Amino acid sequence: MWIDREIEELVRQRAETRPVVVLTGARQTGKTSLMRRLFPDHGFVSLDLPSEAEQAELDPGSFLARHSPPVVIDEVQYAPGLFRHLKTVVDADRRNGAFLLTGSQPLRLMRSVSDSLAGRADILELEPLAYSEAKAAHPDLTVEEFLVRGGFPELYADREIDARGFLQSYVATYLERDLRQLLQVSSLRDYERFLRASALRSAQLLNRSDLARDTGVVGSTLASWLGVLEASHQLVLLEPWYGNPTTRRVKRPKLYLRDAGLAAFLCGVYSIDDLRVTPLAGALWETLVCAEIRRSQTNRHGRWNLFFWQDRSREADFLVHRAGKFHLADAKWTEQPRSRDAASLRKVLSVMPADAVESLSVVCRTRNAYPLTDDVFAVPLDGMCDALLGN
Repeated sequence: MWIDREIEELVRQRAETRPVVVLTGARQTGKTSLMRRLFPDHGFVSLDLPSEAEQAELDPGSFLARHSPPVVIDEVQYAPGLFRHLKTVVDADRRNGAFLLTGSQPLRLMRSVSDSLAGRADILELEPLAYSEAKAAHPDLTVEEFLVRGGFPELYADREIDARGFLQSYVATYLERDLRQLLQVSSLRDYERFLRASALRSAQLLNRSDLARDTGVVGSTLASWLGVLEASHQLVLLEPWYGNPTTRRVKRPKLYLRDAGLAAFLCGVYSIDDLRVTPLAGALWETLVCAEIRRSQTNRHGRWNLFFWQDRSREADFLVHRAGKFHLADAKWTEQPRSRDAASLRKVLSVMPADAVESLSVVCRTRNAYPLTDDVFAVPLDGMCDALLGN
């Protein structure tokens, strides 16, 4: 079954106004399926096929003669030599939507785009499914099931697929295929241990020394591995807000895996029953809330910026900033938050600029939004981004 994606309108709009659109993102997020569904009249070729990738790299003129625009070129990072030729073709005929490119290895892909297609290409990122997207297709889907199952579209196109087996294969594919091409790793087992250690630290301040010690690698190796994990769309480092230089704040970013289901799998949380008893439930919930906010940001093409706030005595999990206005939110793994769950947000509010904070929210597993205090609302996951950000 097809699951509608919130980003569809944005992709169409960019294809109507730019000659090249690049859709990137992690593997299995649905990039190929989305492009083929939105642009059924375009030609299609995948550079996953070695013969196609070889011709695109070594003889791009002949390749484009066979696959003339408008065309979708899938996994385009396998032929970096094609980009220079695309520049010449686009400059000769700047038809909008002529070349729609997808790629899942952004290090190589973005380097090629910036070198050859600067000013000619619009770059979009496809995240895993949002809860609202999955629930629209499956109205009986609970937030607990979505957290454990994760946001990869194939798991909702067919809910009979065993999520644990799917995620196990996903990790193996990432390690064996993408990682070997992105980074020289002497032992994939060491990197897998690092991946699991990172998942156990999701929603925590990044402590590079502790992570290096627990993984058993030196600091320079850890920095390189974190960079690859971030660049391959598996991890995000959320920066703290520094708006008031007189307040002593933390300077380290917070680490989040991008998909809460993958984080749960790597932490050994395989079912809703596991989720109910694990001490990691709060961190996994916060990981999911972060992913939902970031997905909305991507689909709305970054109309605002996301940070967190933390100093010695005050903390807010998420701080949304736009044009001098702020929304503050905490993630709480509870169905029935109480007024004390708003205490941390109200402490942050006390040191924020007057009249700058537009909302305070506790994002929890409640079914409906309701006021916890005079100025703090409990909000559910679905509809959270509208409550925080508006339309």
